[in-house]
Amino acid sequence: MSEIVRCEHVTKRFGDKYALNDLSLTVDSGKIVGLLGPNGAGKTTMIKILNGLLTPTEGEVLIDGMKPGIQTKSMISYLPDVEYLYHWMTVEQIVSLFRDFYKDFREELAYEMLNRLGIERKAKLKTLSKGNKEKMSLILVMSRNARLYVLDEPIAGVDPATRDYIIGTIINNYNPESSVLISTHLISDIESVLDDVIFIREGRCVLQSTVDEIRGQYGKSVDDLFREVFAW
Repeated sequence: MSEIVRCEHVTKRFGDKYALNDLSLTVDSGKIVGLLGPNGAGKTTMIKILNGLLTPTEGEVLIDGMKPGIQTKSMISYLPDVEYLYHWMTVEQIVSLFRDFYKDFREELAYEMLNRLGIERKAKLKTLSKGNKEKMSLILVMSRNARLYVLDEPIAGVDPATRDYIIGTIINNYNPESSVLISTHLISDIESVLDDVIFIREGRCVLQSTVDEIRGQYGKSVDDLFREVFAW
């Protein structure tokens, strides 16, 4: 099976603080992978490096065999952990922006999902509920036909109904030949959709495995093993 992501001995320092410390991991094509760890483990730093927003202090990162850059950015659809859309824009303006910016953006799919939610095209983003803003952000990201979807804490801070919608949107709208990397510490909510998991702590990879291997080898759910590994 081909790899879409390879990280070898990646270290990222900010002054004397290590955000990542000799981190090595891989992500296979066609998989939904959980990047799991407590707050401060280095998940967002790793994701920003994949997206070319940060550069490693040491080590190498490859996306489909290439270092992060213009070419790799075109194949990654990225949902950051902060709001990134302009509140003064209408839904229609935001969709048009994505259509013009990304060649692989599927406008029909985006509107199909937005219409299903009753989100009107002329509505300004600032008038939407927090849950609908979260849903719209994810819809835009998942409406691209990308090689790799990178979702940073997509279910943090949302109600259970919105969480269910987000998870359903992820599994129903990505190309099965593509990969999804989901960063979260809310394991039980996404465990059912994961193929593989990567546990990171203090900037290091402490476990990488398939979900089936964890259940077979440890006789535990991913959530139970996570709680055991990260117990203080």
